[in-house]
Amino acid sequence: MKILAYKSLFLNINKRSWHLLEEWAKLTKAWNDKINLISRKDINALESKHLLHCLAVTNILFLKSGAKILDVGTGGGLPGLPMAICYPNANFTLIDSIGKKVKAVSEISKELGLKNVEVKQIRAENMFEKFDFVTGRAVKNLPKFISWTSKNLRIGNKNNIDNGLLYWKGSDYKGELAYESYQPDYIYNLGDMLKEEYFLDKYLLYFKADKIKPI
Repeated sequence: MKILAYKSLFLNINKRSWHLLEEWAKLTKAWNDKINLISRKDINALESKHLLHCLAVTNILFLKSGAKILDVGTGGGLPGLPMAICYPNANFTLIDSIGKKVKAVSEISKELGLKNVEVKQIRAENMFEKFDFVTGRAVKNLPKFISWTSKNLRIGNKNNIDNGLLYWKGSDYKGELAYESYQPDYIYNLGDMLKEEYFLDKYLLYFKADKIKPI
């Protein structure tokens, strides 16, 4: 299915961004032939599984000019690159520890002409810069991910929601957080939002920065 078939689900994405998302998909598939950015068994479903999953955030988050976002464990550039395309006035830093993936994502970003993206090879534990939002897509179990990234969040509210962590996760988040003192401030059900059976039991979790205690 072509990317534009999803327009009705994401009314906040403009025409130019849709065009760039189509280019992003082509480039990602081309690079995937060289480097395993996306699981080979999933690459033909890049748009319907991976991109659609990432774009859900555009129905939730409205970023003002100059907002800073850190995408941790970006892998093949998800959700960082689609977000950077959809939020051209915000600044994105994408990090991963695997050099070949960092190189590929950096090249894709350059080929798309994205001026609001910086890609770095660095472990999250060694990243100390502050951001308005931190994102991650099933990178690690939540307690571990929060222990890595809580130091990178600055408390504030200059966008439509308070600064915080946005994390894509399945229903196993409940068990992971069962004995933790913090819980999501909001749980977005992606099955309901995206109207696709594949996304049943998949969620976008939002934690406010001031609720996540440094660990």
